[in-house]
Amino acid sequence: MDKVTLIATAAFGLEAVVAREIASLGYAGAVVENGRVTFQGDLNAICRANLWLRCADRVYLKMGEFEALDFEELFQRTKALPWEEWIPLDGKFTVSGTSVKSKLRNEPACQSIVKKAIVERLKETYTVEIFEESGPEYPVRVNVLKDRVTLAFDTSGAGLHKRGYRVCDVKAPIKETLAAAMVSLSFWKEGRILIDPCCGSGTIPIEAALLGKNIAPGLNRKFISEGWHNIPGNVWKEERKKAFEAIRHDADVRIFASDVDPSAVAAATENAAEAGAGECISFSAVDIRRLAPTGKSAVFIVNPPYGERIGDRKELENIYGALCRLSGMEPTWSFFVITADKGFEKLAFGRPADRRRKLYNGRLETCYYQYHGQKL
Repeated sequence: MDKVTLIATAAFGLEAVVAREIASLGYAGAVVENGRVTFQGDLNAICRANLWLRCADRVYLKMGEFEALDFEELFQRTKALPWEEWIPLDGKFTVSGTSVKSKLRNEPACQSIVKKAIVERLKETYTVEIFEESGPEYPVRVNVLKDRVTLAFDTSGAGLHKRGYRVCDVKAPIKETLAAAMVSLSFWKEGRILIDPCCGSGTIPIEAALLGKNIAPGLNRKFISEGWHNIPGNVWKEERKKAFEAIRHDADVRIFASDVDPSAVAAATENAAEAGAGECISFSAVDIRRLAPTGKSAVFIVNPPYGERIGDRKELENIYGALCRLSGMEPTWSFFVITADKGFEKLAFGRPADRRRKLYNGRLETCYYQYHGQKL
């Protein structure tokens, strides 16, 4: 099997970021669509993408794509695909999926028909009537959009935001993949100071540290496709070895993270240690109103309370006032703030942002406001 087609799904607004990540892994010609990026690679690409993609939600192995206007066509065209190339005799396969703006609007029926079609195909291949499904899992995903059906295997299992380092949590933490995207979209890089004055459980500074030290985000977790017979164990071993060797232990990563809540700081500290990033992040329990950073060309990345997290309005006004004060302290400092608050620019900075980018935090539409400091 020389080539496979993979689909990296992403939150709306992050497709281009994921496409850049895929290109940096050495896979050219990626096709960007709403919510997904499709690319081709070898078997190693399955391992490499799962280990290294910071901003994608999952990695799927594409089996087929076709138009289906009724359930009979869905059944026949699904059955025609070579499922036996991936699912062994003892393979366990569940089917999940969605249907949007399609004649095949009954999602449970779509899932049931795809499952039946796969079973019929495997019956003919293995000449058996009953499948024990006692072996490795091969989750199948069916997505129908405007009568266009995409069938794929989920190679990730748990979503890619499940890095494995979140041992302590706080209320409404930001998703790891979104935090990584916020860092990637900022001007921060190794050698510059990064400051998160509302760090919560530490997701933004930890993701920045992983990026700065070139630590693969999936290095310390397992993926469902590790048990697949088509991917030899030495392939995963080889890719993990390369990832370990790629870590930059001597990288100049300086990150300062603080929060008004001491319990959040304690959780963040423990999470950072679990991620292997504790030594390059300085955590402190400090009210943002008393924050007095120093240095040139610092980058602030901030996730203040908003939406269901908004809590006390007075607390939010204090944060906005503090950001306004900080923005006037040093002209070379840059600020990157994510919020769903439509009045943020006027209330916090008193001026429009230099750039705005629409992002989704779960189902909540937010804006990533970017205020660029002067270049040194």
